[in-house]
Amino acid sequence: MNLTWLDGLIISLYLFFNIGIGFFYRRQASRSIEQFFISGRSSPWWLAGTSMAATTFASDTPLAITGMVATGGIAGNWLWWSFVFSGMLTVFVYSRLWRRANVVTDVEFAEIRYSGRPAAFLRGFRALYLAIPINCIIMGWVSLAMVKVLMLILDIDKMTAILAVLCLTAITCTISGLAGLQGVLIADLAQFALMGSLSVALANFAVVGAGGLNALIKSVIEIRGEAVLGFFPDFDSPWMPMSTFFVYMAVNWWATWYPGAEPGGGGFIAQRMFSARNERHSLLATLWFNIVHYALRPWPWILVSLVSLVAYPDLSDPESGYVLVMIDYLPVSARGLMIAGFAAAFMSTISTLLNWGASYLSSDVYQRFINPAASERDLVTTSRIATILLAGIAAIVTFYMESIGGAWKLLLATGAGTGGVLILRWFWWRINAWSEVSAMATAFVVSIVLQLQMKYDTDNPDDFAIVMLWTVSVTTLVWVTVTLLTGPEPYSKLMQFYKRVHPYPLFWGPIATAAGDKYFRSSPMPDIAYWLTGCGLIYGALFGIGKLLFGELATSAAWFALCAVCSWSIHSGLRNMKFSDR
Repeated sequence: MNLTWLDGLIISLYLFFNIGIGFFYRRQASRSIEQFFISGRSSPWWLAGTSMAATTFASDTPLAITGMVATGGIAGNWLWWSFVFSGMLTVFVYSRLWRRANVVTDVEFAEIRYSGRPAAFLRGFRALYLAIPINCIIMGWVSLAMVKVLMLILDIDKMTAILAVLCLTAITCTISGLAGLQGVLIADLAQFALMGSLSVALANFAVVGAGGLNALIKSVIEIRGEAVLGFFPDFDSPWMPMSTFFVYMAVNWWATWYPGAEPGGGGFIAQRMFSARNERHSLLATLWFNIVHYALRPWPWILVSLVSLVAYPDLSDPESGYVLVMIDYLPVSARGLMIAGFAAAFMSTISTLLNWGASYLSSDVYQRFINPAASERDLVTTSRIATILLAGIAAIVTFYMESIGGAWKLLLATGAGTGGVLILRWFWWRINAWSEVSAMATAFVVSIVLQLQMKYDTDNPDDFAIVMLWTVSVTTLVWVTVTLLTGPEPYSKLMQFYKRVHPYPLFWGPIATAAGDKYFRSSPMPDIAYWLTGCGLIYGALFGIGKLLFGELATSAAWFALCAVCSWSIHSGLRNMKFSDR
């Protein structure tokens, strides 16, 4: 596809706008490590929450969802829809706990909760593990999506597309390296608005081009069958067996570490919570993110995916269907905005991942183990060097990666089983540093053995379910056994943590008793009720919108009624909820 001078102007203006943000916030970001990585803990909820949503909306997201719909129908989205349960748990339980922890990175938690060399080892190991292999795999699949987009739009080969993506990454490094998190937050706001608008516009043009919704639905049924439109899989579904759906709903959301939906919060979601003004803003930010991410954003992508099934039924790479719809259905005048929009989605995610990964290398590795006396200026400089290093590693990963959806499932499988300990470490006093270490090591080894040695393919839904169940079962057995065979953390450390964070006293036994009523936190039951109500809000809105689009008005009204009741309940509860100023 040939670009005009107007397309080039639009793209150039957008890129210069982002570079300008980097230089504008440079001085503010250089003041301290807290300013660089958590924006001085001053972000309003709407900015922090929108930034979470922008980060999870990368150039890979609509492509991966197109692939899911092509292989599993609309119900294929339960791979990530199931994480609503984890997201709502973060909103109503962990957002306040993380704020009370008062840390700069989530791996710093290790030396607040645990003590001695095991805690130091866990902090350093987890920082390196998340910052380099895991973070670079995520950046690799995000970059791969952008490579696929450019190859299709500009009709160029993979190496040329990689070089173009490297140029975008270099600009993103400028934003993240110069402006720190504050610049990333502002850029995310603009990037989310641009790509969100483009997604809605593309869905509209695609559906109109397919002859309208009724014609589209009829064509999908004729080509792929009615089951592809189901929001839940059939019992005999060839795309998503009930065993796989069971794993998604009963295991996936709590047992698996996954970026943006970590059990117990964590990662860049935790980073945004740390950047919020106080507990209340932290909770509202995560609530807003979950509403946008799960309830409001999916349907434009799904509609485009359905159009791609009709327009290109025999694609060897179904993920590319989204880009082909863009090329064929968007008007010529929108080509520049189309590329700028995908660049926005790419840059919003990469800038966050670079800043997030650099926070681990600078704060949890360099400052903690190499130069504890480092000045604020030294730490900011180290962070900028780490940003460049991570971008280079991610480029290498991109070159060797083939499938976006496959990388998603690989990360899910290798992180399976760790979620239980990440959730319970706040609430069970017996958990120690070796519990986490054993969980991480076991999950990685078991999943790799199952996939590489026993040849289970996580792209196959049955095999994915088997890998998940075995990995979670063995990992949970190992870490619980290790916990019971090793001693608890010292009494003084546990007491210090309890007084700092105020977890529910239910499983803190002697620590809660000794701390007394001053540090007592009420029963977890109200927060569990809010959690379930929040899930009702999300699913009510998600399925209400979907049924409305498909013309099922009565069913849509029922789902929206559930959403309304849950929304009113949460709104009433938030007015009476107590928050600290932290």
